[in-house]
Amino acid sequence: MKNYLLVSVVILFSLFACKTTDLTLIQNGSSDYEIVIPHNPDSVEGIASHELQKYLKKISGVSLAITDEDKISSNQRIFIGNTIKGELLNARADEISIEVKESDLYILGGDSKSTLYAVYSFLEKYLGCRFYAPDVEIIPETNHVRIPNDIDYQYTPPVSTRTVHSRLYYENKGFADKRKVTHEAFPGYVPGYGVHTFNRFVPSDKYFQAHPEYYALRDGRRIPTQLCLSNADVLDIVKNAVASLLDQYPDVKVISVSTNDNTQYCQCEACIAINDREESPAGSVIDFVNKIAGEFPDMTISTLAYQYTRKAPKLIKPRENVLITLCSIECDRSAPIEENCHDFADDLIAWGKLTDNIRIWDYTTQFTNFLAPFPNIHTLQPNIQLFRDNNAKWIFEQHSHHPSELFEFRSYLTAQLLWDPDLDQDSIITDFLNGYYQEAAPYVQKYITAIHDEIQQDHDFFLFLYGDPAQGFKSFLRPEMLKQYDQWYQEAEKAVEGKARVLERVQRARLSIDFTILEAARLNDPDAYMLFHTDENGKKTTPDEIHQRLTRFEKTCRDADITLMNEMRFSVDEYLDFYKYTLSRALEENIAIGKKVILLQKPKKYAGEDPQAITDGAFGGTNFNANWLGFEGNDLEAIIDLENNTEISQISGDFLQIVNHIVFFPTDVKYYYSEDGENFVYLGKVNNKRPLTKQSKITDIQSFRYNFPLVKAKFVKVVANNMDKAPLWHHGAGLPSWIFVDEILVQ
Repeated sequence: MKNYLLVSVVILFSLFACKTTDLTLIQNGSSDYEIVIPHNPDSVEGIASHELQKYLKKISGVSLAITDEDKISSNQRIFIGNTIKGELLNARADEISIEVKESDLYILGGDSKSTLYAVYSFLEKYLGCRFYAPDVEIIPETNHVRIPNDIDYQYTPPVSTRTVHSRLYYENKGFADKRKVTHEAFPGYVPGYGVHTFNRFVPSDKYFQAHPEYYALRDGRRIPTQLCLSNADVLDIVKNAVASLLDQYPDVKVISVSTNDNTQYCQCEACIAINDREESPAGSVIDFVNKIAGEFPDMTISTLAYQYTRKAPKLIKPRENVLITLCSIECDRSAPIEENCHDFADDLIAWGKLTDNIRIWDYTTQFTNFLAPFPNIHTLQPNIQLFRDNNAKWIFEQHSHHPSELFEFRSYLTAQLLWDPDLDQDSIITDFLNGYYQEAAPYVQKYITAIHDEIQQDHDFFLFLYGDPAQGFKSFLRPEMLKQYDQWYQEAEKAVEGKARVLERVQRARLSIDFTILEAARLNDPDAYMLFHTDENGKKTTPDEIHQRLTRFEKTCRDADITLMNEMRFSVDEYLDFYKYTLSRALEENIAIGKKVILLQKPKKYAGEDPQAITDGAFGGTNFNANWLGFEGNDLEAIIDLENNTEISQISGDFLQIVNHIVFFPTDVKYYYSEDGENFVYLGKVNNKRPLTKQSKITDIQSFRYNFPLVKAKFVKVVANNMDKAPLWHHGAGLPSWIFVDEILVQ
């Protein structure tokens, strides 16, 4: 018998085996119990009673009556919520309570939502129900429902507001309740004012032209990246905007007054004076937000301790109604924050000395590649415990929202740990995998265990939220490990090939390895994966394995309604189109492959700053971390030595654009040739066909291809002109812009 079935049998036996101390709720298809609700239940208490009724019927086939507490007709009762008898148990705010007194069962919470959570806790803890995903539940079936007659269980979650940024919860509120997390990212906030709101209050389109002084002073000029927080008019505008919104939404409790998503803060004399005094740019922000909070003492004003404002100010304290949202975006995810991100841990402690009103904004996925392997599961529990131990009552775990690696599993585990940070994580993992993947569970478990063991052995690896699988190709994603992971997923699929729905779950899990192998093939490593094979006649063809893997990747995404590859709205369709373009590009003739490159301007950081990156036969994808050679604020000027005088008629180069990261296409690319390497003849130029605008695609690749009459050349020269700086409307206004170039093809 399969492992998951054995586990189910053990659960059923332990739950429903008769003991002399059991309380029998249902026996032989009948029951004397009724569900008792308050005389005037609110809507959530009504849901709680009907959920208990529904699942008891699923378990036993028996539907218990739901009775108003004024109309009790039985001596055997299950009291739900704020009944008169239930009140005697006196559950505190957020607490859930499950008790047996004599022959009665009491399920209640400190408020109606906690009562609903208590019902789900009862179903899971005492009746063996499992709620793994909106469409995957395991409900035991038996004619006899018994529970211990000495139940006396109370629990108060240490984190009172728990959010997992996953569409599984936002689009399935009932499932969110089962997992005891919020239905939305910003519960209780003014709609649209959850984060990064400065430009909403003082929009640059409206004010900048007439009042540049409202905005940040940088390098002697005003730019609309952040607000000038020492400007009295700015304070009045924001106060009035907040007042108007609160009038519009009288029932809300929170509004965010927070920095825009960039680090270009004001450096005018007045703002700098505050920041210098406080030894942190958070000083001017807290000074400003405190003034807003003072005008609205009955509201919570949320602001960010994020990037440049993460360090706590030295002297100024946030007002009691200011909520500090402390963000861990910079941290290495290969190990717990307390081990690998000491600065954040120190900042958490420092803010805790200034205020008890802290909301944690943590991150749990790779935002540049949702579907990439991201082995950080071993960090989730210690990180949540760290936040809990430092009195964080509100935790927002920013998962991918859209499907990502092991999406259902990660969403489930994170919610479980937010509810109780001290749960046995290994038991949660085993239980979920057995229930969700069934016979395939051992193979998925092997993958999870192995990839996490691998990264924990690589103490130098920085697992970044904005990284790329290519960074792991010499570590936890090296070829031999990729082949092993792939083998386990093949075995997992085979184990459930007769179960269509379970097979679909395994195929979704396998997406991360398919994606990573497709990306690894860009390296054209003959000992691993290749984009093309070359036969004895020199003809290039795409390997069948790549075609099959790409086809499977596309089908799985279509079937599972997976549409986005990253947080920058780069779609699966775009990824597939670009990949197919790369496959065609890889098959093109290229006499420059492997040839020596001389750079006349210095690259920076990426591709190891190796000039050979543009002729090495490896092809970049849609992330600048892999195979792209980058230039910050300067131009690309490269000479390629073809070794022999050769007739050529075409030169082309691929360039990357990622607007959010100040990576833009060059304004133009000029091509030259030479027979001696000193005297170059101008061939012509290719202009950027897609000039940068606010409407530009965030992620894009463009080929700058130039055809010309045959010439004999031993050297070719490529000059790509950088925009130099981000435009005024961009969040990086004034910062140097990047150009990224990949393979140069000469034909």
